[in-house]
Parts: sequence; structure tokens; C-alpha cells
Amino acid sequence: MIKKLILLILLCTSVLAFSQQKSYSFTLEEAIQFALDSNYTALNARREIAKAIKKKWETTATGLPQIKGTVSYNNNLKQPVTLIPSEFFGGEPGTFSPVTFGTKQNANAVATLEQLIFDGSYLVGLQAAKAYLDYNENAHKKTQLEVRRGVINAYGSVLLAEELVAIFQSNKNTLEKNVYETRKIYENGLTEEENVEQLEITLLDVETNLKNAERALGIARQMFNVALGIDVNSNAALTETLDQLTQQQIQLDFLDQNLTVAENIDYKIAYNLTEQRTLEMKLEKSKALPRLSAFVNYATQANSDSFTFFDSDQVWYQSSVLGLSLNVPIFSSGMRGARTQQAKIALEQSQTQLEETIQNLKLQFDSAKSNYQFSIESYENAKKNLDLAERIEHKNQIKFSEGLASSFDLRQAQTQLYTAQQQYFQSMLDVINAKTELETILNTPQLKNQ
Repeated sequence: MIKKLILLILLCTSVLAFSQQKSYSFTLEEAIQFALDSNYTALNARREIAKAIKKKWETTATGLPQIKGTVSYNNNLKQPVTLIPSEFFGGEPGTFSPVTFGTKQNANAVATLEQLIFDGSYLVGLQAAKAYLDYNENAHKKTQLEVRRGVINAYGSVLLAEELVAIFQSNKNTLEKNVYETRKIYENGLTEEENVEQLEITLLDVETNLKNAERALGIARQMFNVALGIDVNSNAALTETLDQLTQQQIQLDFLDQNLTVAENIDYKIAYNLTEQRTLEMKLEKSKALPRLSAFVNYATQANSDSFTFFDSDQVWYQSSVLGLSLNVPIFSSGMRGARTQQAKIALEQSQTQLEETIQNLKLQFDSAKSNYQFSIESYENAKKNLDLAERIEHKNQIKFSEGLASSFDLRQAQTQLYTAQQQYFQSMLDVINAKTELETILNTPQLKNQ
């Protein structure tokens, strides 16, 4: 009875856990939009923008009024003693009398208002904070493009794995039927045992490929879930087929697109770097300028031999100061000049990197166009090869059943067909990924900030 109760509890728990597991269903575009909002890297990229906004305000606030207050309390457990010439009190000349000044306890409260009036570094810092924010916004757009590319690749990989599992299963079913029929013919003495063995070898190969494809499908689904930013074991159904996506991505007029370097996100990031290096050089130069600030404070102080600071009759003495502070750099033994030269060299390096980025983008664009065109041509070729391989395999099936072809000939035709099938499905994914690579370089389509 206890065992039955435990089994019932476990069963209920399993059913409850299964019912609570969330399921998803996505078209490719829905998966992209979901990932732009939930992908782990995309989430942190948005947080970087939030940090940059706070950093900008932090820099701005350093030039705004600053108020600080201090409260102190001192209890002189042993008050300092000062020696005073005794003759001041009518004593012997040349002798000293110990005197204690002040009270044993004192309290002090000060509030100070400070305002920066001029600081070259502050002005440059404001510009640098804005440039830093621009950089993080561009980095976010770069992340969005990478997330989009990753989701498309993962989506296509799942569809490819599903197609391979289906085709391997179909091939396995066909081969099992062939082996069964050929074995019966052999048992009746109408064919050789080698024909059965050849087919069994092919069947073993297909079974191995099927198991590997099933494992690959599981991994592909988990990778897709990670790309979306959901639990790896979640159920995510894909509502589009590999053929549908491939047909959508075959757009020969897309090859007529021209690259606008200034619109590319890698160029924008490289340009941001030159801006930052320019501001760093301006910052080093600004350190040679004077810094002027003003302050006003208000203080109150009380003294007593006992702790009476909260008594109503305690006397507090007020004071206030208004002042200006001018800090003028005069001589640094060449330190500021050396730092400025370092910043200048860093700027030149960033400018060289920017030019290198421009040339690499042009190369990547031409390469991506070539790869995209090649992938379309390979797809068309793989489609024709598959049609030919299917016809050849079908003819050999008929010849083998009629005793006009050997099992070796049939196995060769089947192996050729299986290879053509895999190449055909892989060529579909290649078209999708090649189009995505070209779109990423062109920053097309323009992604909305999430």
C-alpha cells in the first residue's frame, strides 16, 4: 500500500512538472524579435546603455553644486597642558606655570557648499561621457545584429536536423523492407547471400547516421533555446520549414545592393574609438588650464566641561566663510607633455584602425556577395543532383529486383542518393546563412532598439 502511494505521488509530481513546463511556437521573425528582448547577451547590452546613461549623469553632476556636512564631537580625556611664564601671574622670572586652555568637551557642525566655476577637464569629460554613451548604443546595435544572425543560424540548424532525421528514417524503412525481401529470396535459393549482406551494411550505416542525426537534433534545439534566452529544455516548436526559408532568402536583386560604409556598425564603433582618443588628447591638454571653484560654509561650535550639548541653555557659536580656490598648474617637468604625446599617438593608432576597418568591410562585403551567389548556385545544383540520384537509385532498385543489377550496384546508388540528400539540405542552410551574413554587413533590415 505504501509503495502504491509513493508511486502515485511521483506520478502526480511528474504530471504537474510537465504541465508547468512552458511551450513556445515561433516563426523565424517571431524568434528573432523574442531573442532581441530575451537573449542573455542582448539583456546585458541594454544594461551597458543604462550604465552609460548613469555615467553621463555622474560626469555632469561633478560640475553642479555639491553640499557636504560634517559633525564632530571631542572628549579630551586628558587635556593638553601649556606652560606659561610664571611672571605673568606675579611669580618668579624664569619659571613656568602649567595652564590648561579650553573645555574638556566640544562639538562642531559644518555645512559646505562647493561650486565648480571653470575646469577644462570637466568640459572634456562631458563630451567623453556623450561619446561613451554613443559607443554603447552602437555596441547594442552590434549585439542585436549578432543575436539576429545567431537565431537565424540556430533556427535553420534545427530545421536541417529535423530534415535529416526524417530522411534517414525514411531511408531506414526502405532498406529494412529491401533487406527483408532480399533475405526471403535468398532463403528460397534465388539470390546470393552477398546481396543480403551488402544491403545490411548499408542499413547499418543509415541506422548509425539516424542515431547521430537524432542526437544532433537535440543539441540543435538546445542551442536554439539558448539563442532565444530560454531554458535549454523548453519545448520550442518551429512553424516554418527549411524549404520555405530557403525560398524566402533567394533574392537575386539583393546582389545589386551597394555598401554604405558609414552605415555599417563596425565602422561606427571604430569611429567611436577615434572620437574617444581625440577627447583623451583634449583631456591631457586641458590639464594645463587653471581650475577655479568657489565655496561657502556655515559652522556652529559648542564647548563644555560636561556633555550638555542637547541642553536648551547650551551656547553655540556661529561662523561662516565664503571663498574662492584657484589651482594653476605651473611646472610638471614634462609629465603633461609626455601624456599628451601618448594620447596623440593613441589617436593616430585609432585612425589607422578606422582605415583598416573600412578596407576590411569592403573586402567582407565583396566576399559575402560572392558567397551568397555561390550558395544559390550550389543549392540549384544540389537540387538537380538530388533529382538525378533519386532516378538512378530507383532504376537500380528495379534492376536489382529483376536480377539485372548486383547488390553492390544498388548500394552504390543508394549511398550516392544519401549523400545527395544531405548536400541538398545543407545547401538550403548555406543559402540562409549566406544571405544573413550579407544582411549583417549591410545592416539590413534596420533593427529597432528593444
